[in-house]
Amino acid sequence: MNLKLFKPSSIARDPRTSTLWIILGLFVTVIILEFSTPPEYVFGYLYIGPVLLATSRLSRTNAVKITLTAAVLTMLNSWLPENRVLSSSIVASRAIAVLAMLVTAVLSDRNRCYEEALAQQQAKLQAQEKLADMREDFVSTLTHDLKTPLLGAIETLKAFQQSAFGIVSLRQQKVLATIVRSHQTSLQLVETLLDVYRNDTEGLVLQNNPTDLVALVEEVATSLTELAASRRVHISFSYGESDFRRFLWVNGDALQLQRVFANLLTNAINHSPRGGKVEVVLESHASSQMAKVMDSGAGITEEELPHLFERFYQGHSDRHAKGSGLGLYLTRQIIEAHGGTIWAENRSPNGAIFGFRLPTFPHYPSTPSIES
Repeated sequence: MNLKLFKPSSIARDPRTSTLWIILGLFVTVIILEFSTPPEYVFGYLYIGPVLLATSRLSRTNAVKITLTAAVLTMLNSWLPENRVLSSSIVASRAIAVLAMLVTAVLSDRNRCYEEALAQQQAKLQAQEKLADMREDFVSTLTHDLKTPLLGAIETLKAFQQSAFGIVSLRQQKVLATIVRSHQTSLQLVETLLDVYRNDTEGLVLQNNPTDLVALVEEVATSLTELAASRRVHISFSYGESDFRRFLWVNGDALQLQRVFANLLTNAINHSPRGGKVEVVLESHASSQMAKVMDSGAGITEEELPHLFERFYQGHSDRHAKGSGLGLYLTRQIIEAHGGTIWAENRSPNGAIFGFRLPTFPHYPSTPSIES
């Protein structure tokens, strides 16, 4: 005899078939109890077990059929098998049993619908999370890989500017300078995008040290002199109620805070008209240091104000310069990582104000100095 014919897998049943056999067995048991005892003894409540199994494991049609069958059998036992004269108490008790079965079936079916809906929502959420992770991994990898060719292109163009491959005319120098600036802008965008996704997934790690905001913003403004000159925008500084230069000490990451000032100043220069003015206001308070960058552009609409610091938000106002929608989002990430707050508002009579506030570093004085 071939013993392989008796493998367990060869006689395994479908789960629904197994459920049907269990329900049939329970029905037979309850029928024997019901029809072998007087009608006064109501065993119809035991049909609730098969009903629950049917509504939880079988299709809705089969569950309805099984429930109705149990209800009919329960009521049928009122006069069968002895064909007795019905009494109101027997009918009432069995009607209550039938009602209990029907309520149980309805509630069990509703619970099954809730569970299925919940499972679908969980599956959708898991799919969305997986898609978001894949998207972030893709963007992170793409932006990281884009840096190398951009850096190579910039260095090659600089070599051309330095006449490494032959004499370059003044007109060609201007063209090369324009291309270099364009590549540097693209590189900055790639780095910003990479930092944004890294900060969202891993968090922003700060290297905090005592830092003077005044020195940082002056250094950044110097690096943006060429951009401001190309747009004929003048950058000025003021120190609140004092006309003298102040020290605004905070416990912060100098490199990250430089990026904040660079984003805000670049944004202000780009949104100021030719011949306009960008004013940097630095104020020292007892518990916080505040910096505001004010431009003389078209201002911000009321609809845009709540969304300015959202990722990829570019706005739809009359402010003529359009960016990637990442600079202000990254700025917000940095300020909030320092425990500060950032905001934007309109300036009277025209223009916009972007400001932030950071906790004061208490061990360094914030009094005015005689340095102008």
